[in-house]
Amino acid sequence: MNTRKPKHKLAAQRRMANMSLAENLSIVSEPISEPICSIGPNQACKHSLAKPELNDFLYIYEELVRSRFSAITNTLKTLSIYQHELDFVTRAQRIALDNLHYSLPVSLLEDAWVAGLNLRALHSYCVFRSFKECISKARFDQASWRECNALHTDFIHTCGYHTVNISPCSDGRLQGLLSFILRLAPSESVYVKAYAGAMFNIEEDIANWAHRELERLSGGLPGQEDNNYLKIAVYHYSSSNPTHQGCAAHGSDTKHALESALGRLNELRAAINNTYGRGAAPDILLIGVDTDLDSIRIHLPDASGDIDPDRYVDSGNIYQDSLGMTEEAARSYIAEAVSKVESQNGINQGKGKMATGMRNLVLKLVEANLSQIEFVIQYHAGRYAIIGHNERFICAGEAMNELHLRNKYYFAHLNTVEEGAPHLDVGIKIFTNLNINHGLAIPILVHYHYSSRVPGARDRIIKRCRRVKAAIEARYSKLHGRGQLNCQIAISDKVGSERCTFIEDEAKETGH
Repeated sequence: MNTRKPKHKLAAQRRMANMSLAENLSIVSEPISEPICSIGPNQACKHSLAKPELNDFLYIYEELVRSRFSAITNTLKTLSIYQHELDFVTRAQRIALDNLHYSLPVSLLEDAWVAGLNLRALHSYCVFRSFKECISKARFDQASWRECNALHTDFIHTCGYHTVNISPCSDGRLQGLLSFILRLAPSESVYVKAYAGAMFNIEEDIANWAHRELERLSGGLPGQEDNNYLKIAVYHYSSSNPTHQGCAAHGSDTKHALESALGRLNELRAAINNTYGRGAAPDILLIGVDTDLDSIRIHLPDASGDIDPDRYVDSGNIYQDSLGMTEEAARSYIAEAVSKVESQNGINQGKGKMATGMRNLVLKLVEANLSQIEFVIQYHAGRYAIIGHNERFICAGEAMNELHLRNKYYFAHLNTVEEGAPHLDVGIKIFTNLNINHGLAIPILVHYHYSSRVPGARDRIIKRCRRVKAAIEARYSKLHGRGQLNCQIAISDKVGSERCTFIEDEAKETGH
């Protein structure tokens, strides 16, 4: 399948990128902060450290994945025109196969002549099914850019870390954190588990840390016997509309989002040191993401591993200041910027410089993010057109890390609905604006992993999915009763090939 845009469309895209950035953003209603790069009529921002080929591959991937969802609305509008025709079911399936490349549940089509199409249920089904297509084709879709990512497992190991565990906010705008924003290659050494407001579960993280440390100490991580574990928390904010388009879990209060994420990191260190002895705790790192631009702030640890909120480097400023430099000069500038922050000796500014491995990682993260800044400049006119939420569904339970793309779904981490209620409530609030206020239902995918190495695990995880699904429907009973909430169960094997298998394969038929 040829996923490249026609030449005339690519040319139009480039012309837009080369227009004045202020002109491109004039249609956005929110107050706009200063752009990272102002582009003249015959110029284009091109940083010497940016990777244009990788950006091209990522853009093709982005367009391919988005196309699987963007076709849903027009397809359903077309179906609604023919719903009273004699051959409606046959015609509807043909239209769906042509536009969406999958068929629709017959049960949602065959009674349309009596009660009309249940467009809410059909919309939810199509969202789930399109997501499943993205998961099943992920290896093929991502083949072009996976090996091009700047930060691979080998590099992580050279920095002195056998494992990097990342907890971003579950906001859909951070869905592309790994492969786009940080340019980190997905691997068994890099874990991502999102939580509302980046408020990760400390007890779970202690268990994850202990499991990996046990593997290291028992020889299960060859060559990593002397390496450490790194925990990263990622908060986010909006530079153009900070009081409305920041982190919903923290009321769009950037200071609160930052301090809360840092508080969790410090609590994790204290918990492990108190339990296993001083010095046992992993290294920590705090990163902020401007979701308008995908630039990052890295808050630098000091020699003791402590992080101060005001001790950071900003990749957006570095991009702007080093634009036009040679590769060597730009890398030197990044290193000097980091050293300058490290040398600050004000109150609470930290004590001493980072360890060498941490420093190398920070330098590379900043450099890699410059490519993402340029990606947003080239393909999104310097700032995303939709700076707020635009997710397609809520994933409740355990996330699927195969999909790497901004604003595809909001993730609500759930062990039980009662424990995860704050995460889920944030998602419901978001989708009330996105879907319910426009007449659509909220699609919720209840997804968990099991291990095929454990006898009976598959059956047990299906039962768990059904319990969680029932609990969600009970918690939001009014929405469910009005047909404004549709749940689908899916499971995946941690160690085998089964991915996103729908256990109840049809969207539940509820009232309009």
